[in-house]
Formats: sequence, C-alpha cells, structure tokens
Amino acid sequence: MKITFIIGGARSGKSSFALKEASKVSGQKAYIATAEALDEEMKDRIEKHKAERGNGWDTFEEPIKISDLLLSLNDKNSAVLLDCLTIWLSNILLKAETAGPGHESPEESIHKFIDNLKRLNGLRLFIVSNEVGAGIVPENKLARRFRDLAGTLNQKVAGIADEVYMVTAGVPVKIK
Repeated sequence: MKITFIIGGARSGKSSFALKEASKVSGQKAYIATAEALDEEMKDRIEKHKAERGNGWDTFEEPIKISDLLLSLNDKNSAVLLDCLTIWLSNILLKAETAGPGHESPEESIHKFIDNLKRLNGLRLFIVSNEVGAGIVPENKLARRFRDLAGTLNQKVAGIADEVYMVTAGVPVKIK
C-alpha cells in the first residue's frame, strides 16, 4: 500500500492535484466523497466533480463511516481518492455534538481511521485534507475543538503517509 496525503487551504487546487495523480494509476478507481448535498449549490458542485472524474471511477458518498468503507474497497480497487478529511471531521464532530453520550467520539473515530489505514494493503490511497492551523484562533469552543482535532488528524495521517504534498495556488510542493 502507498498513501499520498495532499493538504492545503480551501480552493488551493489540492483536489485537482489529487485527482490528476490518482488518475495515473491503472485499474479500477474509487472516489470517496465526504461532503453531503444539503443544498442546491452543493448538489451542483458534486455533479461537476463527478463529470470531471469521468467513467473510470466508482463514487461513494459517505459522510461518516469512511473507515469501514476503505476496508471494503481494499481488495476491489487499485486506487482510492478520499476527499476530504476535514469535511469528514466536521461531520463526525457535529454528529457527536448532537448525539450525546454513548456515541463514538471524534477522537475514537480518528483512532479507528488511523488503525484502518494501517490495515490496508495493495492499494494506492490518495487522501485530501485542509490545512486549518495557519489562521487565527477561532473565537468559539466548537471551532477551536475542530481546529485542534484537524491538526491532530492531519499530523497522524502525514506521519504514516509515504508522500505528503502541500498545495498552494495550484502548485503542489512535495514535503515528504
């Protein structure tokens, strides 16, 4: 297995770079979308992205259970593009905030995700995430928790990734 982690700011070009790199892998490819189509603008974005990928991709829209989905795709695809970790983190954090006690915490979800990444084999995995630590300290508790969890998640993924790229203004820079 080989993990390529692509990180950058919003609209930096990271998803386009990830798609370009993943498209170079021969064989069946899967795209895991963590965003949900909750309004018309997001539905339009999703349809545009599907069209950009073309027919060589199976698309899975999974806002929460990406760990289990990755394991199920392990032996069926030559490449998987997961876009994006910070949307997934936002989804699990908001679900935990509304679900109350007894629900899997974001920390537990992150731990499970990292453990499952280590269990994959024979797969080229491309993971996209936002860099959220370069801005100001958020003013509210939930936003600070998100920023802190995103920083931890990004560090853990970068730590086990084979390659890490930072994308700024459409320019990818290999940092690992």
